[in-house]
Amino acid sequence: MSPPYDRVRNYADGEWVEPTGDHAEPVTNPATGAELSTIRFASPADVDATVEAAHAAFREWRSTPVEERIQPLFRLKSLLEEHHDELARTLVREHGKTLAEAKGELRRGIENVEVACGIPSMMQGGSLQHAAPDIDERAVRQPLGVFTAITPFNFPGMIPLWFLPYAVATGNAFVLKPSERDPLTSQYLFELIDEAGFPPGVVSLVNGGRATVEALIDHEQVAGVSFVGSTPVARAVYERAAGAGKRVQAQGGAKNHVIVAESADIEFAAEQAVSSALACSGERCLANDVILVHEAVYDDFREAALERVESQTLGDGLDEATTVGPLITPDHEARVRDMVETGIEEGADLVHDGRDWAPDGEKLEAGNFLGPCLFEGVTSEMTLAQEEIFGPVVCLAAVPDFDTALARLNASRFGNAASLFTESGREARRFTEEAEAGNLAINAGTAAPMAFFHFGGRKASFFGDLHAQGQDMIQFYTDETIVIERWDY
Repeated sequence: MSPPYDRVRNYADGEWVEPTGDHAEPVTNPATGAELSTIRFASPADVDATVEAAHAAFREWRSTPVEERIQPLFRLKSLLEEHHDELARTLVREHGKTLAEAKGELRRGIENVEVACGIPSMMQGGSLQHAAPDIDERAVRQPLGVFTAITPFNFPGMIPLWFLPYAVATGNAFVLKPSERDPLTSQYLFELIDEAGFPPGVVSLVNGGRATVEALIDHEQVAGVSFVGSTPVARAVYERAAGAGKRVQAQGGAKNHVIVAESADIEFAAEQAVSSALACSGERCLANDVILVHEAVYDDFREAALERVESQTLGDGLDEATTVGPLITPDHEARVRDMVETGIEEGADLVHDGRDWAPDGEKLEAGNFLGPCLFEGVTSEMTLAQEEIFGPVVCLAAVPDFDTALARLNASRFGNAASLFTESGREARRFTEEAEAGNLAINAGTAAPMAFFHFGGRKASFFGDLHAQGQDMIQFYTDETIVIERWDY
């Protein structure tokens, strides 16, 4: 197999296998509408066979020396580097983001593979001699079994690598269920995984929809579940998995805010904030789409932000000139257009209307395109300020002071990320201590943690207690056994 793929297959027990479910649908290029492949969903029997093979593989893999467990990860890292450009092009064709964005996404995924190669140090437990008379105690981290991850369409290359490397390096088996909207990146990724040399069954891939997800969550041999997606589904996954006694981490939606203080560098803040809102066409949980600007500098910021919105280039992500690509599906495009219409109906002022816009003045007829939209006068009770848009929409509001902006940020039921632009150390410190979000950035547009830190999230943006990436992954994928030893001398 190599791209392009005429059909999507599962990967189980070290072999490529045909899904046997009844449902099949096309995989299309969102920039052109052209059909790229066909995905057939896994049947319940497919899921059961995959998990059973993974559980059988786990029994031997867990006892494999940790130094041996990370060798396939070193090879995978090298293969990801070697195939980086073509993997990025595959991602663009099925997702629509720009080639630069796809390359950046894959770089973040590779960073997680690199960090997981350090598991021999990260997995060490503590020990204490003479914890009691003639007694030594130590903590030993042990893997738990088969873990699954249900990952979203918006980062098909990066988010699986938030989980997969850590799960297998700690001695578990792993089953990925990627989004059915853009499964070809996972096909390519698993070709490289197969070449990296993991033992059969240690890493598996099943394709499907809701029924596949439920079958994985409910399977008695699945020890834990990772999920990234919308808040309603994240809550449902969390409740279903936790109710069955499984470990679960479920990343939900977001409504991220930017605060632009009176002391901020306005040009820099505008460039960073607009970039954050429009990157990946706004289809990301770190998009800062509500920008709260101190009223003393609002007019200057508005002018700078509008200039950057108007300078965007709408088009196919494989075109180097493109800065904003298409949305993932026609249905999602329609949903975002409805959000724009709702904003107008609720009284926000649409300063830049991207619904039928292209920089050359010609509407793009093919593909799921929506140009950048800029609203101002967005109040806290409006739908635009409360609900995740997941599209190229920027919302501005003037605020009288820092306290008002911070209170408005914290009033959101979401708590994924936020950014502050300021030259005031006092404001920066208050922001760090008081902003109710799990990922914070000061004088940076997007609060995207490096792989050696966990990816935060609070309130309706996250369900669970251990996050993706970093040391949290070691705790999620293992449990500590306490060993108490006493020897007569």
